Amino acid sequence: MAQNNELEKTLWAAADKLRNNMDAAEYKHIVLGLIFLKYISDAFNDLYEKLKAGKGEFEGADPEDKDEYLAHNIFFVPEKSRWQFLQDRAKQPEIGKLIDDAMDSIEKINHSLKGVLPKIYADPELNKQRLGELIDLIGTIGFNQSGHKAKDLLGRVYEYFLGEFADAEGKKGGQFYTPACIVKILVAMLEPYQGRVYDGCCGSGGMFVQSEKFIEEHGGRIGDISIFGQESNPTTLRLAKMNLAIRGIDAKLELGDTFLSDKNPDLKADYILANPPFNVSDWSGEQLRDDKRWKYGVPPTGNANYAWLQHFVHKLSPSGTAGIVLANGSMNSNSGGEGEIRQSMIEAGLIDCMVALPAQLFYNTMIPACLWFLARNKTNGKFRNRSNEILFIDARKLGTMINRRNKELTDNDIKLISETYHNWRNKDGNYEDKPGFCKSATIQEVKEKNFVLMPGRYVGTEEEEDDGIPFEEKMNTLTSKLAEQFAKSNELEKTIRENLKGIGYGV
Repeated sequence: MAQNNELEKTLWAAADKLRNNMDAAEYKHIVLGLIFLKYISDAFNDLYEKLKAGKGEFEGADPEDKDEYLAHNIFFVPEKSRWQFLQDRAKQPEIGKLIDDAMDSIEKINHSLKGVLPKIYADPELNKQRLGELIDLIGTIGFNQSGHKAKDLLGRVYEYFLGEFADAEGKKGGQFYTPACIVKILVAMLEPYQGRVYDGCCGSGGMFVQSEKFIEEHGGRIGDISIFGQESNPTTLRLAKMNLAIRGIDAKLELGDTFLSDKNPDLKADYILANPPFNVSDWSGEQLRDDKRWKYGVPPTGNANYAWLQHFVHKLSPSGTAGIVLANGSMNSNSGGEGEIRQSMIEAGLIDCMVALPAQLFYNTMIPACLWFLARNKTNGKFRNRSNEILFIDARKLGTMINRRNKELTDNDIKLISETYHNWRNKDGNYEDKPGFCKSATIQEVKEKNFVLMPGRYVGTEEEEDDGIPFEEKMNTLTSKLAEQFAKSNELEKTIRENLKGIGYGV
């Protein structure tokens, strides 16, 4: 993350040190569960003190009345589940059982958290001394902050830790986490201010968190959007529910396989933001040959990319837009009928913009990725009529290395990409093609390139600055340099032959 994360980095280094030999995939649930517990406990305490003081709107209130907390969208935390109660007992050998009991009590009282919280702390394999040290460490988060600032900080730490765990887990980490800079691009380009937001493979909920942040930063109201998500991995879904609960985001998140059991069958979303797993071969495609979603062609059973694309098109409202992360191969693949599906989607006017991303953005794969932006209706009057055009952006040269393996798009990179799209899409935009970076192509031009959607095929190369030297002079200089090198190599060969003769080799 490009912003200053010194506190988060320090906390991560300390927490990671306590991991010892534990696998990152297991450890993340221990740490993130405790951060969540600290968060809801802090939020509870904040309101508890106000109710106890009984001033103004809280006059006569009972600080132990569960309904008081419900009215303020705060989780009620029973006495033996409160952070201070547990931290006071952090050095006791039974601390693991105390935390599991605390999680259980919170779930029983707050039905929206049922089945969400980890109850793994009493595990005999878990080093209780390290657990106690971890509790003390997490107890310092937000310690010198009050109210919302403390909660915001805990939210930031949770998000930062999600990213670090994805990195530590490597390949598997990508199943629950999309790098923040990619989520920011999707949100900045689609601008989900109002309406229904959907993600059919929501992971740990990063798309929704970023949408809420975007609305807040631009002076909108969070209540103006409704959030719907689905996730097939129950463990990942729990992370998502905690991630959203930490920020007070109300969302309808469902468990299940999106292809086989769509939990939102009638939903028509205004915005879709999604990062489906790349090139999945075992997506049960053979069971779905006659599915109504395959309006543009039946996707191959060996690759889910075009199943995801058509699922999301099916989910869009009449004026909806979508931003989807896919593997680069989706832009030019012709296997299993994918080329024909792509052609049908292009001719139906669904493709609005294609963005080629730099390599090394993902923790879990070296497969290069791209962004597909879909629009249900490019003539709806909200933006200019661009029904015969597709915008291509080649962002492969952007980004900054943040470590030896990974790159990140900076805020300026994100601004450049999103503003290029807005200038092209908006009625009052001042868009211009930039060789090597962006090009607005007609459907006819795309047809001439066999319906391949790789931006590099359209944007061309950057125009080189003219250095003022005439072409003939450049050629003469180049020719004389080559002649000089050739003469030198002949001279070297002659010397080598003579030396070999001198030591008895006939050449």
